[in-house]
Amino acid sequence: MHHKQKIVVVGAGPVGSLAALYAAQRGHDVEIYELRPDLRYPSTVPLNFTKSINLALSERGINAIRNAGHPTLLDSVLRATIPMRGRMIHLRRSDGSFYQEAQNYDVHGRAILAMDRAGINKDLLDAIEGMPNVKIFFNHRLTGADFRKCQAWFEVKNETQDGDAEGRPREIQVDFDLMIGADGAHSAVRYHMMKFTRMNYSQHYIDTLWCEFQIPPREDAPADDPMAKFAISPNHLHIWPGKEFMFIAIPSDDGSFTCTLFLPSASYARLENDTASIPSFFDEHFPGVTELITPEALIQSFEANPHLPLISIKCQPHHFAGSGVIVGDAASAMVPFYGQGMNTGMESVRVLFSMLDKYAASVADNNPLEISDPAAASAHQRALALAEFSTYRVPDAHAIIDLALQNYLEMRSSVLSPAYRLRKFLEETISVYLPGLGWRTKYSRVSFGNERFTDVMRKSDHQGKILWRTFVAALCSPVVIAGMVHWARHAERFPRIWNGVLRLLRRP
Repeated sequence: MHHKQKIVVVGAGPVGSLAALYAAQRGHDVEIYELRPDLRYPSTVPLNFTKSINLALSERGINAIRNAGHPTLLDSVLRATIPMRGRMIHLRRSDGSFYQEAQNYDVHGRAILAMDRAGINKDLLDAIEGMPNVKIFFNHRLTGADFRKCQAWFEVKNETQDGDAEGRPREIQVDFDLMIGADGAHSAVRYHMMKFTRMNYSQHYIDTLWCEFQIPPREDAPADDPMAKFAISPNHLHIWPGKEFMFIAIPSDDGSFTCTLFLPSASYARLENDTASIPSFFDEHFPGVTELITPEALIQSFEANPHLPLISIKCQPHHFAGSGVIVGDAASAMVPFYGQGMNTGMESVRVLFSMLDKYAASVADNNPLEISDPAAASAHQRALALAEFSTYRVPDAHAIIDLALQNYLEMRSSVLSPAYRLRKFLEETISVYLPGLGWRTKYSRVSFGNERFTDVMRKSDHQGKILWRTFVAALCSPVVIAGMVHWARHAERFPRIWNGVLRLLRRP
């Protein structure tokens, strides 16, 4: 049984909005406070100062939306997505010609979904705005929080008429039973929570910056063919791997592609000092891009758009007592290379409220405070639920942060590796023909399932060890040794076979 509580959510992005929906569906009074103006307005600039950021929605995020209890939300979100079946790797042959080859994400044909951040944010805010127990406050900055007294203070921007003589914005005090921080990597909620709990905290920047570009829709596309407006395949995540860097493109439903250049900071510095060399840099490392984006547009985007860092943040615990908890990037910011930042944050919301539900039901049956003091009973329930949430969720949050860092190496380099392709082929073959063994690729476990991330890492490592031991055992077997000796004696007879095997391994 839920005792009605006041839930304050800080941050009205996709994760915060979903948390507000979960709380409102349980009958609580919910208030959302957002630093920026209404995120549904085109004029609102995202916190990273880019005009449009595409996201990848996968099973974890879909499952969290599915379990939110809203009858039409998931259908509304899915209508604005584009399925990406796999990666499209763009390469150059030895003769200088361009070619591209696909690597499917999943042997069973499942896809991740490209979507616009503003679109899903609008769907979520629209869903909660009409609920009678939800209030949304934009232009409110969290300036302080006391998690023992359950009080918070917000500075109201753009309302200086009530401020002091110097025109400073006014400050308001807000009481709460539970504050949920979903306010991003540089979370104010986390900052103030650190004053009350002994939180271990670490942040790590990789030596890579990113900058956004755009591939425009085709202007000559026939109106009766919606796919013709895309200059390249809309059903793939496009990658131009450069070993130490890469360029990627993700489709948008208007026919354009949002592109990102990931490059070491020293390389950015060289290009910043000589922006005229940018088109030639792209021609050298990213074949075919200058046929999709004009050299002038490349230079203009490079000069106009910020060159932003990539940060990973780990902290523990994710809560204080029964009054405060952080989710999404506030709790576990990660680099974007697994496309799991939003999905992980939404999954955390689902896990959080499943534990709040669990203790609301179990503690009420055995707690005499439920009758004599419902507020104290609710606080006790929340404290138990949040403690279990931190214990359960922190290892998984740290695991996906590490997985995201590993996937950067895979995207920029390993997609070209024969060993990577061979392992992927073997794991997918075992998955199809021996399904009872439960083998799946690491990517499919992360993107197309809801297993804990710690279990994903453990199972993937176990599969890798088995494959390696099997490979070593096969090499050491008498039959293989005899075959290798025979091969060495008669290798001149098999050059065409050997070259064919090498060509197979080199294919992306």
